[in-house]
Parts: sequence; C-alpha cells; structure tokens
Amino acid sequence: MNLVAHLTCFVAVAEELHFGRAAERLGMAQPPLSQRIRRLETELGVRLFERSSRHVAVTPAGRALLGEARDILSRVERIYALRSREGGTLRAAVPGDLDGAVVAALIAAFRERRPDLVLDLVPLGTPEQVRRLGTGALDVGIVRHPCEAPGLVFGPVLAQPVGVLLAAVDAAPDVRLPDLGGRAVAVFPRDEAPGAYDELLAACRARGFAPAAVHESPNPQFALGLVLAGTAVALTPRTADTAGSVWRPLLGGPLVLRTSCAWRLGEEPAAGVGDFTATATDVLRREAGMTDLETPAPRRVVLRPASGFLA
Repeated sequence: MNLVAHLTCFVAVAEELHFGRAAERLGMAQPPLSQRIRRLETELGVRLFERSSRHVAVTPAGRALLGEARDILSRVERIYALRSREGGTLRAAVPGDLDGAVVAALIAAFRERRPDLVLDLVPLGTPEQVRRLGTGALDVGIVRHPCEAPGLVFGPVLAQPVGVLLAAVDAAPDVRLPDLGGRAVAVFPRDEAPGAYDELLAACRARGFAPAAVHESPNPQFALGLVLAGTAVALTPRTADTAGSVWRPLLGGPLVLRTSCAWRLGEEPAAGVGDFTATATDVLRREAGMTDLETPAPRRVVLRPASGFLA
C-alpha cells in the first residue's frame, strides 16, 4: 500500500466531508478514492468515516488519525521539496480541463528544453494548486485567475476566449450571449477555479444572458452529453466539432478565461521553474489560442533564458 497516497486521500475527505469534492480536489475519480479509503480502514482495522447517502462524518478514530496524517504528509512534502531542489524532478500541475493536445505539446516542449529534468505533471484545480504551492509540495502550476494567493508569484497572464458548444440542430452561424436567453448552461465545476467561475457567470449576466440553470460539468464529455441531449449549451474554449455538436465563438464582446503559471514567493525557485513557465506560456499561446494580458501581481516578473527570475 502507498501510505502517502492513502493518507492524502484520507485528509482530503476529512477536510471536505464529501467524497465527490475530495475527488475533484485531488484530480481523481470518486471510485478509486473510495477504494483507497476502504483499503486504509482495512489496514488500520478501524472505521475512519461514518457514511450515509447524504452525510459523511469523521469517526473518533478518524479524528485521532487526522492530526498524525497531516504531520506525516507535511514531513513528506518537505522531503520532496529538498529532492526537487537538488534537481532531477520538477513537480508541476495544470488545470484538469486543459485540452489533451495542449498537455501533450507542453510535455514534449519541456522535454526538448530540459531533457535533464523529469516532469512530474498532475491535473489539479486552482485552489489545490495554491495550497500545494504554499506548502512546497508543488514547484510550479498553471492556475486560473482571479485567485487569492498572496504567497505566490505569477508569470505572464494569458486570456483564452470562451465560446459556446451547441447541438448542431440549434447552431446559428453567428451567436451572441443574449441569443442564449432561457437556456441552461454547462460550465466547469466551481471547485476547480472559484474566481474564474464567478467571473464567467457574472460576465454572462452583465452581457444579457442569465442562464435558466447552471450545470457543473466535471469533464468535457459530460458537457457534450448535456448538449447533445438538448439539456444545456456549454461555455468552453474552442473545441473540435463532433457528430451532433458545433462550437461557435461569441460575438459582441467575447468571454475569456485568464491563466498563468505560478510559483512560491520569497525563495529561490526549484530547478526548471523558469523553463517550465517560458515553455508553458509559449505552448498556451500557440496551441490553445491564448493571448497576452498584463501580470496581476504587484511585482512584475521577468523571465530569463535559463531558470532565473527578476521580480
């Protein structure tokens, strides 16, 4: 049994008190998360959670374990941070909804730029990336803005236009937000990027579209299913048309998602952070159609060709 992985799952469930939210936070599906919790309970010989269809509670044994588990994970994170600074591995994260082709291009470009480093890349929502960056468990991440992260430094901020995915039978040549009036909408889960989620829906309302309902879609295939069933339209960056669906840009002032790399403030970045940031920024421009915005941090960050930074 991988004790660190199982304790990480345990802490997430204990803090969220919800298996679905814990799975989203960890960037994994719910069934394997439940399996890890059951395996940990079997190994320890105690019940860690009381479960019902509507409620999850930590048992007395679980409460006793929680402090110890946090301490163990904190120690492990410090060890990983030391190992990372010695070179060899760069721990990085990307948004879970980043297109697969973009992820592949990022990995290939970083491998070409830094063949001496192993890129340990994981999908995580912005809040979990911020938490791990703050504890040193992650070296660099790609986050959505706005996000509350006073302990982080941000690289160049990029804007990605958001359009609408429609059932082909409903797709007009030109689409504006008010044209979607009365429709339900599918968007990424709020837990993935609360600031970006709130900003996106506020922009919809300000531009004349108040969704009849909002469906949080954990993955693009679920959103596509809602679109094909006629249940909702999906607000998403450009995606390939499939049988029965069509993506359209939004005219009259498009919506955007804001994205940048982030790393920890106040200490020398791990080896490769600068190269990852430069590589990711280039790949996101080229492969995801993102364009430049100004940096939101109070201190402007200048990338150097190697891995150094001037703030």
